[in-house]
Amino acid sequence: MQNQVSATIAALDLIRTLQAEYGPIMFHQSGGCCDGSSPMCYAQGDFIIGDQDVCLGEIGGAPVYISASQYSVWKHTELIIDVVPGRGGRFSLDNGREVRFLTRSKVCVVSPLETR
Repeated sequence: MQNQVSATIAALDLIRTLQAEYGPIMFHQSGGCCDGSSPMCYAQGDFIIGDQDVCLGEIGGAPVYISASQYSVWKHTELIIDVVPGRGGRFSLDNGREVRFLTRSKVCVVSPLETR
């Protein structure tokens, strides 16, 4: 599998802080609703990965997942996890730290064979 996710230095620093506090962590790219479309960060085991979730890769040793329906729309996009000032998602481990994870994106090259 090709790694379709990367992280900025600020995100990697926050990941290390959260790992020191909570142990192994993971991300699930939110599809919207209450917390918008934020990358949600959980202690591993606190969020159940479904059969339809797709692993995009790892950042700082933390796996990053997205729902299959969202992946079908974003499959040609590299997600870049960053950190900005603000409040994290209600259930995300970055909440209450005055910074939050944010997903940025970059469109990947699509070969002509993939468009058929």
